[in-house]
Amino acid sequence: MPDLRAQIVEWIDGDRDVFLDFLGDFVRAKSPNPPGDTREAAALIERFLTERDLPFEVIAPNPDMPNFVGNFKGSRPGPHVVFNGHIDVFPLGDAGTWTQDPWGGEVVDGRMYGRGVNDMKAGTTTVLFAFMYLHRLREHLPGQVTMTAVSDEETFGPDGARYLVANHPEVHGDVCLSTEPTGIHSVRFAEKGPLWLKFNIRTPGAHGAYPHKSANANEIGARLILALGALRDIPVESPEAIQRALSGAEEVIDKVASPGAAAILQKVTLNIGTVNGGVKQNMLPGTCVVTADIRVPMGISPDAVIARAGEIAAEFPQAEMEVVGRQEPLWSDPDHPMCRLLQKNVEELAGFRPPAIVSLPGTDARLWRGLGVPAYVYGITPFNVAMADEYVDIEEVFHVTKAHTLSAFDYLMAGGNG
Repeated sequence: MPDLRAQIVEWIDGDRDVFLDFLGDFVRAKSPNPPGDTREAAALIERFLTERDLPFEVIAPNPDMPNFVGNFKGSRPGPHVVFNGHIDVFPLGDAGTWTQDPWGGEVVDGRMYGRGVNDMKAGTTTVLFAFMYLHRLREHLPGQVTMTAVSDEETFGPDGARYLVANHPEVHGDVCLSTEPTGIHSVRFAEKGPLWLKFNIRTPGAHGAYPHKSANANEIGARLILALGALRDIPVESPEAIQRALSGAEEVIDKVASPGAAAILQKVTLNIGTVNGGVKQNMLPGTCVVTADIRVPMGISPDAVIARAGEIAAEFPQAEMEVVGRQEPLWSDPDHPMCRLLQKNVEELAGFRPPAIVSLPGTDARLWRGLGVPAYVYGITPFNVAMADEYVDIEEVFHVTKAHTLSAFDYLMAGGNG
């Protein structure tokens, strides 16, 4: 048998221009979410798959947000690997703060710039090319490979991966690989659970010159915000496997997620996202709405955090608490064969072994974990994501493409044992 692993690397190296041409076009096809219309970018994916005779179907519960699912079977039974990437990107914001064309996909000094090039059009391009390379080798492969390129990820919306995993069990697979931009120096095997709360504060309100007539809803909101800080002190007993995986990885965690990240990975965190109250300066506000983004670590249920938040809110009779959204903290086995294969291949390709760590931001990988399907995230460094001059390091992009394609190949050939 020819050296198929070497063939994969040769294909990736030989397709650099084709890859970058597609990625540049992909960036230029605007797909900000909100509003979430990804049809222009989706047309490029459809053309890519069609021109290469790759099997796929379009699944679009929302016509403006198409999802792509590709699948092929190998020559004999075996494990099922699923790739996941998304098409939508963050909104642009102020274009005047960019030094490069935000929709240009321009290459400058080894970098490609553009909104969404990092999160995550480069990663989704990796998914497409990995699917193509493995499809070429299907006669040699056991098992099957599924590719998902979805819309509606940036808002955790219902019409992308959430719809697919709920309505199309053929995308579940035995293991999921995501190319979200988490940094090449770590593999993510877990995510904290997002918990979103809203606090509605209502008082009679009054003319600003008559503060004796009503409590001030904004002042109540301010006191409530300070009181909610107690959520950060909820004790957490992390599972032993989590503690073991993270032990000794503090330096890498702080490197890839900024200094201080390691200290909060196993703690409840609180972000007061919005505060809206009052009508005008000389009116005593009768309403104030406070929203909180809480991230719940492994070892504690969101129910415990909700209960504590409810106790705090009860100290303010004018406040009502609403649970807007919640997700259990989910994790996959850091010793799973696929995780080990990613680490092995990265070490062979780049000379370092990335530790398995917990992710601070959320990804669609959580949806597969919620089904009990192991899911692992390995991607490029998140340079300027959701900021001006978002970019990718081109060499990192090709490194990640090799790591994912080789790891999926190795997993299939080993029958899922690694």
